[in-house]
Amino acid sequence: MADESWMVPTPVQELVAAVEEPPSRYVLPEQDRPGSPSVTKDIPEPFPVVDLKRLPDDVAEAAKLRSALQSWGLVLVTNHGIESSLMHDVMDASREFFQQPLQERQKCSNLIDGEWFQVEGYGNDPVLTEDQILSWNDRLRLKVEPEDERNYALWPKHPECFRDVLHEYTSKTKRIRDDMFRAMARILELDEDHFISQISDKAPAFARFTYYPSCPRPELVNGVQAHSDAGILTILLVHNEVGGLQVQRDGIWYNVPPKPDTLLINLGDVMEIMNNGVFKSPVHRVLTNAEKERLSLAVFYGVGEEKARELGASLLDV
Repeated sequence: MADESWMVPTPVQELVAAVEEPPSRYVLPEQDRPGSPSVTKDIPEPFPVVDLKRLPDDVAEAAKLRSALQSWGLVLVTNHGIESSLMHDVMDASREFFQQPLQERQKCSNLIDGEWFQVEGYGNDPVLTEDQILSWNDRLRLKVEPEDERNYALWPKHPECFRDVLHEYTSKTKRIRDDMFRAMARILELDEDHFISQISDKAPAFARFTYYPSCPRPELVNGVQAHSDAGILTILLVHNEVGGLQVQRDGIWYNVPPKPDTLLINLGDVMEIMNNGVFKSPVHRVLTNAEKERLSLAVFYGVGEEKARELGASLLDV
């Protein structure tokens, strides 16, 4: 029987303690490496930051949002309605999960019988080919919407507060999602509930905690490979403002600066289709760091399978 152990890579968190160089299956082709000096720049202007509370009535704030979504497809938001204490609590809970021994983390594994991949749980993305370039991260991915479809068997039991803080956090990100949809509809001179009305009550949302261990050669690998999000909208929280996120525009990768107490919102492919390409779904990636670990929480929102098929969109993350 053929050896298919390559389909289940060692968690990066365990790997980093045992190697001085990233294994070859993580190393990018030379032209795609983050260390290539011709492809990475700082954003030439101050990165757009929008005050969500001011959006309904402030023309200048709405203009900033329109410019950001047309130029970049993403924006940092303040006054978003999530307390700093809750942001810290949800990230502290996720750190406690990743600090547990591997045996405890694997109680939430995304592998059935140790080999069959499922979307939810702890582990890596699916490895489809032996020569696939892997990302330098480990993940915990959980379905949070609809609530009656949550698989609590895969939610960490430690720390004990994990379930409560994630529930509270995602109930507030859902309100942010709706505020953004209303703001975009007004900018496009549509009915305020135009986008919200197209989202099924059964539309899925996933919370994905991503842990990026420090990397001995960050110029050779990506924390997350270049991609655009398949769904409708993503809300991202990064712990301790550790940088690494880059967005691509006109073939150039730009560093997205972290900012305390903000959330980063980026649009997905479905939203680009729904707004006829006025607002973009950005291609982005995450770099690694030689000294610092990075921890993030992304909440991915979709529209539901029926609407996705109608739009001809991928069903992954929608």
